[in-house]
Amino acid sequence: MNRIFSGAQPTGNLHLGNYLGAVRNWVRMQKDFDCIYCIVDLHAITIWQDPKELRQATREVAASYVAAGINPKGSIIFAQSQCLAHAQLAWILNCVARLGWLSRMTQFKEKAGKNREAASVGLYTYPVLMAADILAYKATHVPVGEDQKQHLELSRDIAQKFNHDFGVDFFPLPEPVIGGPAARIMSLRDGAKKMSKSDESDYSRINMTDDSDTIALKLRKAKTDPNPMPGPETLDNDKPRPEAEAARPEAYNLLSIYASLSDRSLGDVVGQFAGGEFSAFKRDLTDLAVATIGPINTEMKRLLQHPDEIDAILAQGAERARALAMPILAEVEEIVGFVRA
Repeated sequence: MNRIFSGAQPTGNLHLGNYLGAVRNWVRMQKDFDCIYCIVDLHAITIWQDPKELRQATREVAASYVAAGINPKGSIIFAQSQCLAHAQLAWILNCVARLGWLSRMTQFKEKAGKNREAASVGLYTYPVLMAADILAYKATHVPVGEDQKQHLELSRDIAQKFNHDFGVDFFPLPEPVIGGPAARIMSLRDGAKKMSKSDESDYSRINMTDDSDTIALKLRKAKTDPNPMPGPETLDNDKPRPEAEAARPEAYNLLSIYASLSDRSLGDVVGQFAGGEFSAFKRDLTDLAVATIGPINTEMKRLLQHPDEIDAILAQGAERARALAMPILAEVEEIVGFVRA
């Protein structure tokens, strides 16, 4: 069976964009793939993290995976630092990757900002660790958003160069699995910005820990415009025309959220609400969001009240992850020429 590897950083405040753009798709992939879902705490510390908050955020992400429907008895759920093969393979792959490849990574430039000299070395080599995450399990497919496609391409380049340098056909070249139309959920306060946990305004996002009243309040306050709801004539191939979306980004963002939550096409949803008032649409959207997120929220809260249960899931997942990754790492070390104990 083909193998999926993916993960999320434990930086807290998982939101609707994370769920619709990633986690919900991961739940569905369990039917067709051998799935490994990681909480990438090694990636998280490329930027300073408070240790206590990191530990709590790791448990929160694990709880969100399980609450959303990832089955820990089938799929593997664990924290990246619990399997040393990630870090060990990353060093070997650091010696395969080339400086020029990393210099072209746009995400480092964005995250480091103007003062790149002050950024951590880990942030610079982040994409190599990501390659190690994937290749440590010989994963064949990786769900990625648009912002991670470049890193996956680097993973393929590293795998290909390793195979070429050592004259082996060892690592598969992982294929991307790009999310559908819900892959980009935008801010509730600015439809031109991606929904983000780093946004200063908590009203910009719906957190997966928000209760029903909070969800209703945030959607009621979500930015709209004074015009009636757009109609089907503004769409092409189930997507808003660029000029229409540029003029009314918040309207199409809320419609896209509704379409994604209801598993319907954007065209169907636009047709249903065309010409109506935003107030009526928001009431329907609120009911749908509460019905979808409410059960996840309830289970997350239950799990977070029982951290031992979460830790047991992570420990069992880590044991299974190590059973897969360590033999692959041993083969890599043999290929490279290390003398093994």
